Amino acid sequence: MKQTLKIIILTLGLMFIPQMNYAQVDFNKKPNDDLGDVEDMFQENFFEALKQNGIENYQRAVDALLKCEKLDSSKTIIYYELGKNYTALKNYGAAEDVLKKAVSREPENEWYLDQLYEVYNLQGDTDKAVKTVKQLVKYHPDYRQDLAELYIKSKDYKDALKILDQLDKEFGINPDRDALRNQIYNITGRDEDRIENLEERVKSNPENEDAYLRLIYRYSETGNTKKAFDTAKNLLKMHPESKLVHLALYKFYLDNNETQKAIESMKISLNAPEISPESKAKVFNDFVNFVAKNPDYEKDLIEMTTLVGTEKSTKTLTELGQYYLKLEDKSKALHYFEDALIKEPKNFAIIKDVLLLQLDLNMDEKAAKNSQEALELFPAQPILYLINGVANNKLKQPKKAIEKLEAGLDYVIEDTKMEADFYTQLSTAYKLNNNIPKSQAFAKKAEALTKQQQ
Repeated sequence: MKQTLKIIILTLGLMFIPQMNYAQVDFNKKPNDDLGDVEDMFQENFFEALKQNGIENYQRAVDALLKCEKLDSSKTIIYYELGKNYTALKNYGAAEDVLKKAVSREPENEWYLDQLYEVYNLQGDTDKAVKTVKQLVKYHPDYRQDLAELYIKSKDYKDALKILDQLDKEFGINPDRDALRNQIYNITGRDEDRIENLEERVKSNPENEDAYLRLIYRYSETGNTKKAFDTAKNLLKMHPESKLVHLALYKFYLDNNETQKAIESMKISLNAPEISPESKAKVFNDFVNFVAKNPDYEKDLIEMTTLVGTEKSTKTLTELGQYYLKLEDKSKALHYFEDALIKEPKNFAIIKDVLLLQLDLNMDEKAAKNSQEALELFPAQPILYLINGVANNKLKQPKKAIEKLEAGLDYVIEDTKMEADFYTQLSTAYKLNNNIPKSQAFAKKAEALTKQQQ
């Protein structure tokens, strides 16, 4: 509200001066004596103050207004304009003083009160802000919401809720007021009141899908799964075309072992354009985890994979990769990890999974090339040196393997298993390079570390 008022004042500018009854000077009157000279000087300084304020020269604006005060201190507008400029200069004490003077002269002036309210807000003086907003409430209902916010700051939660209830009744539900209401419930831990409010909304307006969804969420959050499930089913009865309700229903069906209903709800969710890609990814990931424990439903998983289509998130793709790893289908797992890597090419965890699978699947040239590229991104990751060494050993390129393995050893810290793996690969590399003494030396080091682990 305050910002709106400021925009109005700045936009309309001098048009408000005569309406607000602050300057009784007739600027068009021809001067015929000393009084005319005073009026001219007042006019000149006043307009100079407005100009300086407009270009954010607030101190110059103050100087001009103080000259106006010396010329004629009866003009209340001087103190209002001084208040604005002192506020801009963060001289809140001076701003409060001059604005209180303006309000004392014109206690019903909304603009003066609003500026004073802003000063109290900036000072963090909630008590004085409350008193001022109570005077402003008569001018616009938005001030009542400001009052509710102030009551929250002063921990007068009951009064804040009372105002929010009144505003909801008069103007309908509003997201900003709901945010304030939830802020109160979160601070006070009054989950029962929150749920009661949502229950009342559903009762008074059963067509309101959003109220049902909020209530389902709150029931679930407080552990009242039965009521949440019942509310979801009621919503489906009231709105059989609803797609959003299936985001809740599939979970309840899974928990109730109603698998076919759960699958249907998931398919509806994945096909619904109004459901966000993030939510769809969550649905899909839940089903991946379900199928991992219940492999009989893999056919349905494949069908859902096509439903997700191009909307697959990195998380969805990695979940699928992990799922196929559990089934020991490494080719499919690699396919999904590679797709995930396209989406997040600098994700180290995915890079590592792709490289290890490429080694397992004897895609050694790819593993060597990709691990070399990965080292440019992550030069201090020893696993990348090890993978590169293994790949080059398999490709019968021992010199490249030795170069990377010896460089990578410097980055192995307190990991005896990995260190042993490096020595094993170095032993292999030196053997391929016909350096048997060094090969045997590294083999002994690897053996010693392996025994140390046992």
